[in-house]
Amino acid sequence: MTARRLLGALLLALVGSGLFTFWLSQRFSKPAAAAAPKPQYVASVHPVDPGEILVKTNLMLVDWSGGKLDGGFAKPEDLVGRTVLYPLSAGEPIIERHLAAAGSGLGLSTKIPDGMRAISLKTDQVVGVAGFLLPGTHVDVLVTFRTTDQPNQVTSTVLQDAQVIAAGQKTQPDPEGKPTTVDVVTLLVKPNDAERVTLASAQGTVHFVLRNGSDHVQVDDKPAELSELGAVKPLAPRGKIHKIDAKPAPVANVYTIQTVAGGKQTTESFQ
Repeated sequence: MTARRLLGALLLALVGSGLFTFWLSQRFSKPAAAAAPKPQYVASVHPVDPGEILVKTNLMLVDWSGGKLDGGFAKPEDLVGRTVLYPLSAGEPIIERHLAAAGSGLGLSTKIPDGMRAISLKTDQVVGVAGFLLPGTHVDVLVTFRTTDQPNQVTSTVLQDAQVIAAGQKTQPDPEGKPTTVDVVTLLVKPNDAERVTLASAQGTVHFVLRNGSDHVQVDDKPAELSELGAVKPLAPRGKIHKIDAKPAPVANVYTIQTVAGGKQTTESFQ
């Protein structure tokens, strides 16, 4: 009888401890956190070239696992009508820096920042640094001219560290960096620099000097004169041309004699 009681008590203790353990596990255990949904951003359905305008049929939402995407868009309608500045791949999330400012227009004008101007200058294969004036490169602009005080040619730098935004009609450089032969280069300049370059191009021959894109140092240098080339002798100064007013030749004295003979009158002139 005693053994049976002990066995019953043991069973009750085991059941009680099991129930208590189950209660504790339910009370203190946390439910597994549900996986957070991935954010979605607007991307292009097809590859897009610079200058194209985004339309609703070419936009879609894609999952983004990289966390918050700065400059991304959550609604396709926010991008309809915006102009693309850089090439876009299919499925690539579109961010603000890929696009021209809203309402900035079409074509090259979308690449002109506020307060800047675009000016085109004529060049050739030699003056154009053998075709390496590509969009995105930086140049100095030089002009060779004559002044009223200096009959010999002078070369002066009129603009430094200007960015090329178009070579001919191309606004993007060749992917392989190949040179392009063009006869017109478009520069991004400030309004007052546009005036200086326009005046310089009207005075003489414009030259472009290619510079490192990371070099933005402005050099203060005087114009180069022909006499500084050493062995090259300057041209002799041109003589001044004096305007002489033409005077009429003096008129000789003229004498007139009238003769009357037999009722007949004659007139003769002599000098």
